[in-house]
Amino acid sequence: MSSMVAAVRAQMFGLLARRFAQLPESVVWMLRRDGLDPIERLAQVRDREPVTRMPVPFGLRAWLVSGYDPVREVLGSLDGYSNDFGKFAGRVGLSVSSDPGGLGFADPPVHTRLRKALTPEFTMRRLDRLRPRIEAIVSQRLDAMTAVARGVRAGRLSDAADLWRDYALPVPALTICELLGVPYEDREYFQTLSTARFDMVDGASASLDAMGDSLTYLMGLIERQRREPGEGLLGSLIRTHGDAIDDRELAGLADGVLTGGLETSASMIALGTYALMTDPALRARLDHDADATIEELLRYLTVVQVAFPRVAIRDTTVAGVGIKAGDVVVCSLSGADRDPSAVGRTPDAVDPSRTLGRAHLAFGYGIHRCIGAELARMELRVAYPALFERFPGIRPAVPADELTFRRASIVFGLDSLPVRT
Repeated sequence: MSSMVAAVRAQMFGLLARRFAQLPESVVWMLRRDGLDPIERLAQVRDREPVTRMPVPFGLRAWLVSGYDPVREVLGSLDGYSNDFGKFAGRVGLSVSSDPGGLGFADPPVHTRLRKALTPEFTMRRLDRLRPRIEAIVSQRLDAMTAVARGVRAGRLSDAADLWRDYALPVPALTICELLGVPYEDREYFQTLSTARFDMVDGASASLDAMGDSLTYLMGLIERQRREPGEGLLGSLIRTHGDAIDDRELAGLADGVLTGGLETSASMIALGTYALMTDPALRARLDHDADATIEELLRYLTVVQVAFPRVAIRDTTVAGVGIKAGDVVVCSLSGADRDPSAVGRTPDAVDPSRTLGRAHLAFGYGIHRCIGAELARMELRVAYPALFERFPGIRPAVPADELTFRRASIVFGLDSLPVRT
C-alpha cells in the first residue's frame, strides 16, 4: 500500500513538473529575479494593475494578484476561493486521484481538522524542545565547515566550502528529522533523499525519483510509527488521534513539513547569509537586533514567491477587477512584500530599522499561512549568529555574477554558494 501511494504522489509531481515546463515566459516571468530582487517588471505591473490577467494555456482564465492589499484580501478570504486539489487538478488536466494531500491543497472542513491536529506540535512551548537539538545540529555543521576550511588552507582541497551544501541544506533537513521522529540510523539516508529532491544537476527525472523515494520512506516510517509511536510529530499525532488521521493524510502532512520546511528554510539560510556577507552594515545590525534583521530579511527575500493557486468558487471582485467562478488566482508574495504601500518608499532596500505598518507575507496569510513559521524563525535565529560567530570573516568565494540563482522557481534560491572563511 505504501509503495502504491508513494508512486501515485510521485506521478503527480511529475505531471505538475511537465505542466510547469510547458508554461511560456509570459506566465513564469513573475518568478524571475535580478540578483536578489524581483525583476522590475513585477513592480511595474503591480503599480499599474495589481490584479492582471495571465495569458496561460490549458484553456484557463487566470489572474496574477501582486499588490499587498489585494493579496491579503484573496489569501484572507474564508469562502471566496478554494485550495482543494480536486478543483485545481481538473483545470490543468491532472487526475483527482493524484491529490498530494497535506494542508496546502485542502479546504475546510478537512483543512480545519488537519490543521487543528497539527497546530499543537508547532506552538513555541513544543518547539522549544527542539532548540537544543537545532543548536547541536548547527554546531556540528559548523565543525564540518571548519574541517573543509582547514583543508582548503592546507591545500588539500581545490574548492571553497559550499554554504548551500555544507550548511544551509543540512540544518533544516536534520531539524525535520528531529521533528518528524526519523530514527537516528535513518537520518543520513533521509538527509540524502531530502537534498536530492531539490538537486536539479542530474535533471528533473532524478529529482522526481528522489521525491518518490522519500515518499516511500515516509509511508514506511508511518507504518512503523503505527506499531510503535515515537516521540516525534508523527508518533504524537498517532498517539493523540489514532485512526482519525489515516496513513495517506499523515503522509501528506509529513511531506508538507518536508517540502514546506526544507528548501524554504535552506534558501533563507543561504540567501540571508549572502545578504549579510555582502552588507557590513546589515551584518553589524544582526548583532544589535537579530529579530528585526531576520524579519526584514524574510520580507526582502520572500523566498516562496507565489502562494498555492486558488480557484474562485463564486464571482467576486478584487481591486475593482471582476473574477469569475472557476478562475485560477495566483498571488505574488514577492510582489506584495515589495509594495511601497505596505513597506514604504524604499521597498528594495534591506532596512531592519524600518517600521512596517503591516506584517510581511513571507509566510503567507490567512488560514493557509505557513504552520511552521516559528520553527523557521527559530532555525534562522540560531543559524545566522552562530555562523558569523564561528567565521567572522566569512565571504563569498566567487563574484556575484558567477552565482547560479534559480531562474524561475516557486521557491527562490541558488544551487551553490562557495565561501571563504
